[in-house]
Amino acid sequence: MSNSMFYTGLSGLNVAQAALVTTGHNTANVNTAGYNRQTVQVASNGGLYAPGVGFFGTGARATDVTRSYDQFLTTQLNQAQATNQSLTTQYTQISQIDNLLASQTAGLAPLMQTLFAGVQAVVNTPADPAARQQLISSGQAMTNQFRSMSQYLTGLNANVNDQITGNIDQINTFSSQIASLNKQIALLSNATGGQAPNDLLDQRDQLVSNLSKLVGTKVVVQDGGQYNIFIGNGQTLVLGDKASTLKAVSSAADPSQTGVAVVGASGVPVELQDSVLAGGALGGLLQFRNETLSDAQNSLGRIAIALSDTFNAQQNLGVDLNGALGQDFFTQASPGIISNSRNAGGLVLTPTIADSSQLTTSDYRLSVTAGPNYSLTRLSDNVAMGPNGVPPFPATFSDADFPITFDGVTLTADNTIPAQPGDSFLIQPTRTGARDFAVVLTDPAKVAAATPIVTGNTAGNLGSGAIGAGTVSAAYLGTPLAATATLTYNKAANTLSGFPAGSAVTVTLANGTADPASPYAAGVPVTYSAGATMTFDGITVSVSGAPSNGDKFTISPNTGGVSDGSNALLLGALQNQKTIGGGTATFNDAYAQLVSAVGNKAQQIQISNAAQTSLTVQIRSVQQSVSGVNQDEETANLLMFQQMYQANAKVIQTASTMFDAVLGIRG
Repeated sequence: MSNSMFYTGLSGLNVAQAALVTTGHNTANVNTAGYNRQTVQVASNGGLYAPGVGFFGTGARATDVTRSYDQFLTTQLNQAQATNQSLTTQYTQISQIDNLLASQTAGLAPLMQTLFAGVQAVVNTPADPAARQQLISSGQAMTNQFRSMSQYLTGLNANVNDQITGNIDQINTFSSQIASLNKQIALLSNATGGQAPNDLLDQRDQLVSNLSKLVGTKVVVQDGGQYNIFIGNGQTLVLGDKASTLKAVSSAADPSQTGVAVVGASGVPVELQDSVLAGGALGGLLQFRNETLSDAQNSLGRIAIALSDTFNAQQNLGVDLNGALGQDFFTQASPGIISNSRNAGGLVLTPTIADSSQLTTSDYRLSVTAGPNYSLTRLSDNVAMGPNGVPPFPATFSDADFPITFDGVTLTADNTIPAQPGDSFLIQPTRTGARDFAVVLTDPAKVAAATPIVTGNTAGNLGSGAIGAGTVSAAYLGTPLAATATLTYNKAANTLSGFPAGSAVTVTLANGTADPASPYAAGVPVTYSAGATMTFDGITVSVSGAPSNGDKFTISPNTGGVSDGSNALLLGALQNQKTIGGGTATFNDAYAQLVSAVGNKAQQIQISNAAQTSLTVQIRSVQQSVSGVNQDEETANLLMFQQMYQANAKVIQTASTMFDAVLGIRG
């Protein structure tokens, strides 16, 4: 019996020692990231039968050391971290654009107002060289800021590319380490008869946790306890002890952007769509670039193109101090088009601006199918576009439909070398608008402040008829007035004659309706109607009142508009005209919409991130309540196991004393 008692005490001593070692291990790792609390599992050794008495226990044994681990909570925490990190990354990036656009000193709104204030100064004193120079200087300051903003956004894009590359390197490091741990865990488990190497399991779970902060992952536990990890829409990152390699590549659709590719077994990288990589810092960067950064660049570009286009158009309709027709004031960017680097065909596409007021802030993708046929998609809302720019749009169209016009852009095609199915093209109508915006007119004398025509009543007129100041349209540039046109009133016929030979005249009555006889053929006298507007060769004039027979009215080329600021007045009116977004917004409106959109997006992400951070903290708290080390609890355990150790040592001591006593009796 004493011998049995000795081994019983010894077994308890071993269990107590194992528990003390495990508790000490827990205490040592209280601040170790990813560590899960470990517990010694104890089982009874069973009993020995004593005839006529029954079974006597033989102590205890340590059967396993397990970790307090909940797969469900760990998966929840990884998913929450992935979303949290994605939102944090997005907010960090978008706040930089928000701060730039909303700045009172770096913003564009004050500079656009200064430009039009300079125009108004020319209206007031068209002959003043200082006012003209100030207008040019205001334009230069404004375009410099447009280009500076564009450069800043381009720098953000480069920074995003660098971060994507860095994240990919970290992902590869983590995935290879996880694959290595998979192998070690399998080997050790097999060598120990299925015993779990807890500390290696913790290391692997911590690597998965770190990986989830970089990209959204899905973990599948296979037989043997190895992890298979998938990203995106099912791309394998880790399969047992094998890790796939991700690679940062220049995007085939847009070389200015870094894409993510998976290197296949053949060693050829296959680029993934940005949209499939959600979650984590990498997903946040891709989402920011595609949803906010690109839209901000396009929005700035659209404002620059619309401002340049409308200002130049009106400037060209005026005359400068030398009497010459106006020249472009600003440069204007051309739409960009990028042929996918994997294209097999030779189709050449050329986009041009057809109507700057119809431009959107979206990019477009032209895809080639069999035939060849084509489909055009507006990427901002994935709406199919058509060859005529008017919905409903056909799903596909053919070579015969070119040139096509859509959202203010005309696209022509040279299919000398046909396109091949699978080819695609990225069309960016406004991406470089701000980058290529500059003042090209530097001579103050060439500011076209005057209208190219001068109207007047001759000195001998007897009636009350008067001709108003005329205006010109773009059609005037094709047939500018070469000499004075004198309109003579015939009272008997109630007509005006004397329009330039070969000029047909269109008449709109004062009530806004068309003259029933309009348009009048060239050389045919025009029926006089007080207040009606008469348009010919791009010139529009109006005669009102009651002229007498033979009264004359002149329309002459303006060869010296020194004191004429009438065209500058029309330039100034552009500030309040809705020339953007299909006639829905002014320049300032469009900029305010951009500032508001970015600000609202930043606020939305900030609120979502705050909520997600709170959720992540809660899940981590629950997970730690299950798996974390509680120092107070471990201290209590140390005391308990120490007492257990001492008690079992006392059992051994008692057994030894009893054995010595037995020997003494026998002696």
